[in-house]
Amino acid sequence: MESTIFKKIMVATDGSEEVKKGIDSAIEIAKFSNAKMYAVHVIALGFYSITHSTDSEWEKAMKELITDGKKATTYIENVGRAANVEVESVILEGNPEEEIIDFADKNDIDLIFICTHGMTGITRFLLVHRFQNLS
Repeated sequence: MESTIFKKIMVATDGSEEVKKGIDSAIEIAKFSNAKMYAVHVIALGFYSITHSTDSEWEKAMKELITDGKKATTYIENVGRAANVEVESVILEGNPEEEIIDFADKNDIDLIFICTHGMTGITRFLLVHRFQNLS
C-alpha cells in the first residue's frame, strides 16, 4: 500500500551518528509515500567567522565545513539510492534553525526529520509534519 500524504521530505543532517541511526525511518516513510527526499546540511557561519581571522584561515575552514557537509548528505543519498528513494543533497550557510525553516517554506516540504539528543530509539528523531492549507 502506498501513501501520497508526503511528497517532499527533508532530513536535516549534521553527519552525526544520531542522524545515521535514524535515517532508515526517514527512508521508509519516503519509500512508502513515494516522496522525494532532501538531505540538508547547514554550515553555521557565526562561530567560524569569530575564530578564523585571516582570509586563508577562513578559506581553509570553509573547505573543511563544505567537505563535512558533502559527506553528511552523500551518506543519505547512498542510503536512499539503495532503497530506490530519490534524494537531493543541499548545503546551506547561515543559522541552522532559520535556514531549515526557510528551505522548507521555499520548497513546500511536507515533513522534516531533525535529529534530537538525549533520547532513545525512534524518539531520537523528531518528526515535524507541516500541515498545508488545504482550502
